[in-house]
This record gives sequence, C-alpha cells and structure tokens, in this order.
Amino acid sequence: MPELPDVELYLHALRQRIVGARLERVRLASPFLLRTVDPPLSAVEGASVRAVRRSGKRIVWQLDNAIFVVIHLMIGGRFRWKPAGAAIPGKVGLAAFDFPAGTLLLTEAGSRRRASLHLVAGEDGLRDFDRGGLEVLAAGPDEFARALTRENHTLKRALTDPRLLSGIGNAYSDEILHAAKLSPLQLTSRLSSEEIARLHAAVVRVLTAWRDALIAEAGADFPEKVTAFREGMSAHGRYGKPCPVCGTPIQRIRYASNEANYCPTCQTGGRLLADRSLSRLLKDDWPKSLEALEEQTRARKQPPSPSPK
Repeated sequence: MPELPDVELYLHALRQRIVGARLERVRLASPFLLRTVDPPLSAVEGASVRAVRRSGKRIVWQLDNAIFVVIHLMIGGRFRWKPAGAAIPGKVGLAAFDFPAGTLLLTEAGSRRRASLHLVAGEDGLRDFDRGGLEVLAAGPDEFARALTRENHTLKRALTDPRLLSGIGNAYSDEILHAAKLSPLQLTSRLSSEEIARLHAAVVRVLTAWRDALIAEAGADFPEKVTAFREGMSAHGRYGKPCPVCGTPIQRIRYASNEANYCPTCQTGGRLLADRSLSRLLKDDWPKSLEALEEQTRARKQPPSPSPK
C-alpha cells in the first residue's frame, strides 16, 4: 500500500499536471470504485482543481466548487498519466480522469477491488476521513510521544495504526524500527524517554529521506514504479539478505496478511522473534537465538550419514 513517501510522490507529480486544470470528464470502468452518491459524479465535471493534498494515505483533490475528490489506492491501486483521451486498460483499469493536457488513469492490480473514490462537499465532509492520527512530519517530540503511548501496543502496531500516527504502513515501519534499533514487538508502555526520542528522530529521518529521494528520482516524469519494495531499503522485503549495518540475515515474523522484517543483531539483541504460526508448529524446535538458528542451518546443510551395511 502506498504510504506517506509514496503518496507525497504522487502529489508532487499531480501538482505539476492537474492543479489549475479543468477536470473535463470522469470515466468509470468499475462500478465498485465510487462509494458515494451525493454529490453526484457529474458535479465534478467541468470544475477546476485548486489544490491536491494528503489525508493519511488518501489523496485529496480540492475543486473550485468546494467539492473534494478523495481517492484511497489501498494495496494495488496506482495512477498512470497518459495522453488525453487514453483508453482505460481492460483488466486492471478502474477509472479515467480527463484533463486538457492528459488523462490520469486509475488502475488496480489483483482480482479484489479495494481502491475507492469518494466525493464530498466542503471541509466538514472531508473531516469524516480523518482517522485522528498525528501528522508525524509536522509534530514535535512531545506530541509524538503522547500519540505513541496513548495506547499500549507493540511498536509495529502503534506505528501503523492510523488512529495514532498518520501515513505509516507496513514497509516504512520496518525501515523506521531498523533505523531506531528497536524491536517491532517492544511495547510502547515499556519505552524509555531516550528510546521514544530515538524513534521520533528515525520516523522523521526515514520518511523525509525516502520522500525526497523518490521525488528526485522521478524528476519531471510521472512515477511509474510505486511499490512497497525498493532497492536501498534496510529491512523491509529483505528476508534472508544481510543487514546493511551488521551483515546479519534479516528475519521476519508473519501475522494476518502482514509481516515484520527486522535485524536480530541491531534490533533484538540477537534474539529471534517467534512467528506465531511457525513457532506453534515447531514448538521447542523454534530457535530462540542467532546461534541456535545457525546451528540448525548448519545441520540441514550437512550431508546425511551413510547407512550401516
């Protein structure tokens, strides 16, 4: 799912192309995309885009008739900028937004249609989408500490909870925790003031660095490769690969439809975190440390002893 740096990348590209431009027509290919009926879709056609902004992980267009277009890309939703009047792709296409200078296509990979389009009138309607999470790049250390510790959760859950912190998801939470040298399963209630300060600094550093790097990489082009897995990431999507800091193989734990990637040396003092499904299956055979994991790995690689004749 596109997170704060990725959404900011899209906003950067959209500002150059649609702010000040007239939205001539909206073409829907999927009836499930539009989740509202009032205002009607026809109300936005002919209106001009005054500004684009972010609300959590949602992209918001402010039109000059006080209507807001709210788009949530979810996991597989992506934008493509094409010549004016471009056809909607048959298999993945959801909608086309026609502007004088080009057409913005909204696509979604996969068979499940989760991306959404809402039309709302006025700022009051837009506030319904505010989950209450803190805008971390605009917040100071004290505000961050209060939001983080308002409820007692694991750090992985707290960072990705939109009611607590805004715009952070599965990928960048891995990167933040690796940069802060903190375990994804550490409870927020047990953090020291030094650890909270370190985490806040890592949040700002990681999100700002990736936002700026992605924008610089795209330049004047429209971003075509918005993905949760990027070269240069330290932990996310790097299971089994060496940690760029210490060389230890990155480990992961899986839960529900997500996973947490971490370095045992940098983040957990050499302790392996128990994957719920695997540890339940393996029980006492689940390795508790890097040394035990290495021993198991060496044992698996050893050739079997010849059977006695």
